[in-house]
Amino acid sequence: MVTNSRRQPESKRQKMVGTCVISVFLILNLLPLFHTLEASHCNIKGFPLVRNISELQQDSYGIGGLSHITVAGSLLHGLKEVEVWLETFAPGSRTPIHRHSCEEVFVVLKGSGTLYLASSAHKSPGKPEEHFISPNSTFHIPVNDVHQVWNSNAHEDLQVLVIISRPPVKVFIYSDWSMPHTAAKLKFPIFWDEQCFEEPLHDEL
Repeated sequence: MVTNSRRQPESKRQKMVGTCVISVFLILNLLPLFHTLEASHCNIKGFPLVRNISELQQDSYGIGGLSHITVAGSLLHGLKEVEVWLETFAPGSRTPIHRHSCEEVFVVLKGSGTLYLASSAHKSPGKPEEHFISPNSTFHIPVNDVHQVWNSNAHEDLQVLVIISRPPVKVFIYSDWSMPHTAAKLKFPIFWDEQCFEEPLHDEL
């Protein structure tokens, strides 16, 4: 009886050890699968010719008031020459003050707001030009000009279609309009490309 009572706890310990070993084994083998599932939306090959935009992934990517959809992208879909975004800004929300070494075209689908634009010809952006934008407005941002889009309408979302060249985009962010161009902080990859980014590219500026 004494011998059996000693063996029984030992048997339980062996079972517990065995269970722990199996659990660790499963976790280590399933981690790559979880990583694959997380990145499965990246570099989608042969994506459908016609898609429903309401079914595409949208997120704020930690930016308050923003809803971003990459309609057709470089890292996401393998496009080489252009990238297309659909962005919605809640009242009062805005992009950072920024510039990038690519061309950018906007089409305002709904709402209204303000475009702030400054030339890159001086040491710092300085006081920007202000342009009112509204439905059916379209505007382009020259390469490396500093700009900001602001939903200055307190009652309605601002929704824009954005087309950029030379993706993936490399963005330089300014804390204010007086910051020197040389002090602007590089953000690459951009927020919505972070999960899909694999290898660093050489900066072109």
